Amino acid sequence: MNKVPLTVRGAEKLRAELDELKSVVRPRIIESIATARAHGDLKENAEYHAAKEQQSFAEGRISEIEGKLSNAQIIDVTKVDANGKIVFGTTVEIEDVETEKRSTYQIVGEDEASIKDGRISIGSPIARALIGKEVEDVVTVKAPGGNVDYEIISIQYI
Repeated sequence: MNKVPLTVRGAEKLRAELDELKSVVRPRIIESIATARAHGDLKENAEYHAAKEQQSFAEGRISEIEGKLSNAQIIDVTKVDANGKIVFGTTVEIEDVETEKRSTYQIVGEDEASIKDGRISIGSPIARALIGKEVEDVVTVKAPGGNVDYEIISIQYI
C-alpha cells in the first residue's frame, strides 16, 4: 500500500483519537452491552442493538485509524530543508492577483484537510499549483469558475 503523507500534528490527532476510542469509548460500549444483556430478551432489546451498532462503528474507526497510521509517512516540515520552496506541510500566504484578497493555507494530507481551519489537501488544485514554488512567484490555479492567478506572499515552515 502507498504511504500517506501526514503532518506531525495530523499524526498526533489520529493517535489521540485512537487512544480515546480504545481507552474510553470501547469500555463504555462493552458496559452498555452488558447492561442491555442483563435486561433479558436480546431480539427486541433496542438498547442492546444500539450498543452493538456503536461497537461496530467504533471498531471500524479503530481499524481505519490503525491502518492510516501504519501507512503514514509523517513529515515534520520544521526539519525539511526546502530551500525556500513550498513543500508538504508548508504554511503559505497567497494573494489573488485580481481581487488582492489574501489567504493563508497549510498544505496537509487528505485526512487533515479543513478549509475552515486553513488546511488544504496536497491533492487540491491550489496545493498542486503551489508545490515547488517560491515567494513572489505567480501561479495559475484551474478553478471551476475559470483560472485564478495567485502571488505567493510568504512561506513558513511551522
